Amino acid sequence: MFDKILIANRGEIALRIERACKELGIATVAVHSTADADAMHVRLADESVCIGGAAAKDSYLNIPQIVSACEITNADAVHPGYGFLAENDRFADILDEHEIAFIGPSAEHIRLMGNKIQAKETARKLGIPVVPGSDGPVSDVEEAKLLAREIGYPVLIKAASGGGGRGMKVANYESELELALATARTEAQASFGDPTVYIEKYLAKPRHIEVQVLADGKGNAIHLGERDCSLQRRHQKIWEEAPSPALNAAERARIGETVAQAMRDLKYKGVGTVEFLYENGEFYFIEMNTRLQVEHTITEMITGIDLVIEQIRVASGAPLTIKQEDVTFNGHAIECRINAEDPRTFRPSPGKITHFHPPGGLGVRVDSGAYAGYTIPPYYDSMIGKLIVHARNRNECLMRLKRALGEFVIDGIDTTIPLFTALLSEPDIINGMYDIHWLENHLGQS
Repeated sequence: MFDKILIANRGEIALRIERACKELGIATVAVHSTADADAMHVRLADESVCIGGAAAKDSYLNIPQIVSACEITNADAVHPGYGFLAENDRFADILDEHEIAFIGPSAEHIRLMGNKIQAKETARKLGIPVVPGSDGPVSDVEEAKLLAREIGYPVLIKAASGGGGRGMKVANYESELELALATARTEAQASFGDPTVYIEKYLAKPRHIEVQVLADGKGNAIHLGERDCSLQRRHQKIWEEAPSPALNAAERARIGETVAQAMRDLKYKGVGTVEFLYENGEFYFIEMNTRLQVEHTITEMITGIDLVIEQIRVASGAPLTIKQEDVTFNGHAIECRINAEDPRTFRPSPGKITHFHPPGGLGVRVDSGAYAGYTIPPYYDSMIGKLIVHARNRNECLMRLKRALGEFVIDGIDTTIPLFTALLSEPDIINGMYDIHWLENHLGQS
């Protein structure tokens, strides 16, 4: 087991990792920018190192500074959290060269799944169902037209690198294809430094379903069920729940075992999430995230398994001790991402929190680094924290969520709490009848 872990992240996820380390008896090192000197993850770590200025490129993305911090503090492992360097294969390689463990999969697997074209081809070979589309990159308009006619309109043009909705364009008709192709390539180059794009069938009203996996790199892998992440704005998740209201036990077991077997064959190590679009009873692979997800919390709530602790254990070389038959799913869990944003316009609202009162009670969890007097900096993601509720069934979970949102007090800045309160009055949300376009359509109407 590791003696000391440096956490190359900030905010609530840095705190989450610190908690797991403390339960394992592992010392922690927090790194921070000049803007985060008073952050809670810095205050609660055993040691802290300032690694640069406020901008992420000067601090949380500054690989030489992070490696130097490891050497100064004698940290023998790095946990990247999510975002920043969590899926940077070069970072994993550099740590390996310095004999520092990267708590995540191999650099090879990060590279493999980081390229959407390679990931899709790998998924196909591993027996994971994929969306009909091109077998490789597409740059020629005539080739794109032939493929689109074969697949059938509408089609989606997607960047091979990156994500978050950038470099994605829909062409409903052939007359729109050339412009969509050019725009997607331009956005991909600007956002990711790579203009490569590919084409897929565009699904009209799918749900976004992801399967959580845990593997030890020795051929042992399990799935921990699915999460429904269909409530999105501009391809960014805001509400997740587990299990999905749309799946039954047989569908859950089928797709879960398909993914787990693929991870065994790949000899994948660590936690990972395989994401799908789900429509008319069929699953279609989107991508694999080779890291911990923001929404891992709801899986923990329904399985009772601490994903961060298990991630650290397998990264240290320990074999997976949990068998698939040991995994049980109990009750229902929902997570809301509480952001420092106007709940109607989504304009960022950085600033000082004058009062902070998180909700409590049975089945309520708040993962946040915020506190009264803390100033939300304008340089990073606007998420203040995550509200997670768990109950015996979905109806109880919705009522508990409503109660918890009513208790959550954050003064001094705007937050998205009123948005979630309003959503709980919508019949489609109450009945679980929504797809990935529902929220944007709803916001457009309102």
